Amino acid sequence: MTTALIPRVAVACTLALVVAACESSATSTQSATTSSSTSPAQSGPIVNTWVGPPTDTANLPIGTSHVSLSTAAVGGLFSCDAGNPNGGGADAVGPWVDEAAGTWDLSQKVSVQGAVSWPMASYAETLTSSTRDITSNGVPVDQITGTFPIATDDPAYSYDRNPNQIAANDVTISLPLKPATAATPSCLSKGRLGILKNGVPLYASLDARNRDALAYETQDACDGHPQQTGSYHYHDIPSCIREAATGSSTVVGFAHDGFPIVVERDAAGELPTNADLDQCHGRTSLIELDGTVVEMYHYSATYEFPYFIGCFTGTPIP
Repeated sequence: MTTALIPRVAVACTLALVVAACESSATSTQSATTSSSTSPAQSGPIVNTWVGPPTDTANLPIGTSHVSLSTAAVGGLFSCDAGNPNGGGADAVGPWVDEAAGTWDLSQKVSVQGAVSWPMASYAETLTSSTRDITSNGVPVDQITGTFPIATDDPAYSYDRNPNQIAANDVTISLPLKPATAATPSCLSKGRLGILKNGVPLYASLDARNRDALAYETQDACDGHPQQTGSYHYHDIPSCIREAATGSSTVVGFAHDGFPIVVERDAAGELPTNADLDQCHGRTSLIELDGTVVEMYHYSATYEFPYFIGCFTGTPIP
C-alpha cells in the first residue's frame, strides 16, 4: 500500500505573544528580556545585501557529505563525533529525498501530525553586567507541537517511527553577555548547543548517524521532535519562528558560546545563503539586540545545511 504524502504546512506561530510573556522593564540591574518577532524595516538602520540568488528549497543539498570530524568549512558542520551507524533516526528514506542527486525537497517532506499545546511553557532571560541568564522548561511558549510518539496511522510513521514522548526538561544556562571569538572554532556535540526564545533547545543539524537531520528525520509542523529523554528540540531555526521573523534582523535565540542566532532578510525578504556566511555559519554585521542596533558577530538562519550553525566561533559553556 502506498501512503499519501502530506506536504509540510508551516504553523503560524505568534511569537509576539512570547515577547509579551517574557519581556519586562529594564529599570532594575537585572531584567528579563526577549526580542520582538519583527525588527526594523529594511529601510531602517539595518540593510542586508546577499551575494547570491535565493535558495531553491525544492532542491536543497543533503548536508551529510559536508560533515567533518577535523575542520570547519563554509557550508559544512564540524562534528565532535563520527555518529553511531546503528543509532536512531528515520527508518526509511522519504520520497522527498533524492540520494542519487544529493538533494531533498522541503515542500514535499511530510510533517508529524497533531496540535498539542503547552500552557505551562516558560522562558525568561535575566541580564547582569556580564551574563545573560536563561531559564526554560524546554517546551514551546505559545506554540503547538505534533503528537509523539508518532501514531501508526500518521503518514510520517512510514518513514520515522519516533517512539519518544515530549516531556518538560528544565534548562538553566548562563551565557556571556559580551561573547568573544575563540582562537579556533569548536566542534558541535549531539546534545543541546543553544536555545530559542520560545524556550526550546537547539541541537546540531545531525541525526544519531551523522546524517542531515532535516533531510532524513521527520518533525512536526514547527520542525521539532523529542529525543529519548523527552527533550523536545529543533535541528534548525523552525519554520514557525523563521516565517514570523519578517524584519531585517530578528534575534531568535542564543548559541552556547553566547553569540546570538538571527533571522535576517534583505529588501526582498530573502534569507542569506552559505555564500554570505563564514565557516561557522555566521557573520559580523548590524543586528538588533536587546532593543539596540549593534554591530557584532552572530549566527544566521538559512535554508541550506547546516541551517543555523556549523561550529562554535566562541567558547561554548560546559
